[in-house]
Amino acid sequence: MIDLPPWLSELGISFGPTLLLIAALAAVIKLLSRPIESPVKNQRMNRQLTILLTVLVGLIGLVLALPLEANIRGQLLTLLGLVITAILTLSSPTVAANAIAGFMLRTIKNFSPGDFIQVDQHFGRVTEQGLFHTEIQTEDRDLLTLPNLYLASHPIKVVHASGTVVSATISLGYDVDHHIIEELLLQAAEQANLEEPFVYVTELGDFSVSYRVAGFLKQVKQLLSARSLLRKQMMDHLHQHHIEIVSPSFMNQRQINDAIIPQRSFVRAENSDSAEPENLVFDKAERAQQVQELRKSYEEMKKELEGIEDDDTKDRRLRRLKAIKRAIGMLERDPS
Repeated sequence: MIDLPPWLSELGISFGPTLLLIAALAAVIKLLSRPIESPVKNQRMNRQLTILLTVLVGLIGLVLALPLEANIRGQLLTLLGLVITAILTLSSPTVAANAIAGFMLRTIKNFSPGDFIQVDQHFGRVTEQGLFHTEIQTEDRDLLTLPNLYLASHPIKVVHASGTVVSATISLGYDVDHHIIEELLLQAAEQANLEEPFVYVTELGDFSVSYRVAGFLKQVKQLLSARSLLRKQMMDHLHQHHIEIVSPSFMNQRQINDAIIPQRSFVRAENSDSAEPENLVFDKAERAQQVQELRKSYEEMKKELEGIEDDDTKDRRLRRLKAIKRAIGMLERDPS
């Protein structure tokens, strides 16, 4: 057995617990920072909160583990409290305020991953909700990070998951009876697969009449395609009946017979109506919504498992739980 010098033994006894605590704290933070495949909801925010609490508890533990006198240790704890208070005070417009706003958004629960939201001029589908920020995927497939404080201080428009109203506005001349226009616009909305369509006259301008046609869309995932299809159908129905489409700033200073209506073409873009660009544009948001739904199913099935006594049924449910957990892991690992 190796004999250590007395001073080294005393040093190890004095600072050994502190060094062990530092190593344990670093290992825990590194472990928590790694991506974990878990069916638990709000995993990202829970992990961030756990890291913050771990760092705070670790700092307090380090002060208590140092070989110091009681009065010096008390002064260090007081200093640590003052430093934490100063950090919270100085960072209140940013870090602390975003964290509080994140808690508020979680409490309200007005949107979740996969939902379409619009904040000011920003529109997209939610992909992640963190303690300090929320990430959305825009119509260009780009990822946009919005601070939670920004979301809390601006009105948030959330597209209802059970369906939404898709609408479009068009301006037509006074020389066409509005009853004919309304009928054609209703037909266009029906051809665009919108339910319960309706038409409003929104403005009587100096040179044109503005109409708004709208209908109910159940599959909100096809929101972009539905908006485009509605406008295509509007143009097709109006042009087929020789009705000219003008804008509010269009001044009719020509012969009335010279209508600007394009010739009917039988050339159609391949898969123009059946293509769903949302699958490409909102791919990450789609995965986030699938993960959210799988986690919800996992929790519900786990609760049901507690009341099952039949062994065969319980084994099937356990296999189903494992399959759901694997599916969640595959979706979270998907880099595309």
